[in-house]
Amino acid sequence: MKAGVYRKLMIFWTLFIGVGAVWGTAMMFIDPTGKMWGMDPLLLLMQERLPFPEIFFNNLKWSGIALFLINGVTNFVAFALILRRSRYAPTISALCGIVLMLWITIQFVIFGFNPLSDCYFCFGLIQFVCGLAWHIKITAKN
Repeated sequence: MKAGVYRKLMIFWTLFIGVGAVWGTAMMFIDPTGKMWGMDPLLLLMQERLPFPEIFFNNLKWSGIALFLINGVTNFVAFALILRRSRYAPTISALCGIVLMLWITIQFVIFGFNPLSDCYFCFGLIQFVCGLAWHIKITAKN
């Protein structure tokens, strides 16, 4: 594939994952109890299995902030680098895929496997592979 194809793929993935993180954060702020979205069982699992539940997991706001910072901001930074045609865009985009896979791996430990997390792990893997292939393609030119 040409470098331009990888660039377009990474525009899609960084926006898709970044916007998804913003939407997830919004859901957690609209209803911090998680009941409206059916996330209240997840909150209970976080309270049982994670440290400092009385500080960080009495509602979903801290989880939403973490989601936004870890997956939202990083993907929007990668998107901006792609638009600016920065030489770092492929590497940062690939790293965003790794970050997403690590995030989902933590979810697997806390909540177990589920179809949505399985899909997002695959999205992270695709993002990583596309970013890595783009990086290799650009590096081979030079």
